[in-house]
Amino acid sequence: MKFFLDTANLEQIRAAHDMGLLDGVTTNPSLVARENMDFKTLVGEICRITSGPVSAEVLSTETAGMVEEALALSKIAENVVIKLPTIPDGLKACVQLRERGVAINMTLCFQPNQALCIAKAGATYCSPFLGRLDDIGHDGMDLIPIIRQIYDNYGFDTQILAASLRHPLHVVQAAMAGADVATMPYNVFEKMLNHPLTDIGLERFISDFKKAQK
Repeated sequence: MKFFLDTANLEQIRAAHDMGLLDGVTTNPSLVARENMDFKTLVGEICRITSGPVSAEVLSTETAGMVEEALALSKIAENVVIKLPTIPDGLKACVQLRERGVAINMTLCFQPNQALCIAKAGATYCSPFLGRLDDIGHDGMDLIPIIRQIYDNYGFDTQILAASLRHPLHVVQAAMAGADVATMPYNVFEKMLNHPLTDIGLERFISDFKKAQK
């Protein structure tokens, strides 16, 4: 499974990249707004850190506006992926942009019918938002194996990008359910390597070595 970082923070992106675990980045308008940097400049900086897919989201909710924004964003770097909302105008924009060779990440997917429509429209990625489903009393992770089965049944190339992951267990569950990609905030990424027994073992090894040198 690929690991994407769900952030627009350059320091966090560099840290994940330096560990050799970063396969791509997803951003959204809320994340970009926190960085106090021009949007296109920021996307360009991210694309210079990672050669993997970098999702940049349009703000328009109408097809013509989405396409115009998307074409401008796609000129920033070859690895820019355009995020479109899963609404009728978003699917129309997806079809038009895919005909021009633009990679598309359809975002804010919450149910299987949306995922099926996304794949039929030819999107590169389908982003089901699992944590937000948990927030309203559903088990969001149940969505991944359903989408996986649908896509496998019909040989769709669209990749399942598990989004809105809130903790490391979400990442494990998404991997077990067959998601192609997990995108996560940096705090979740950090926790994936944490275990108290690792810390205790390392401390003991160092302590034993120092005692032996006396």
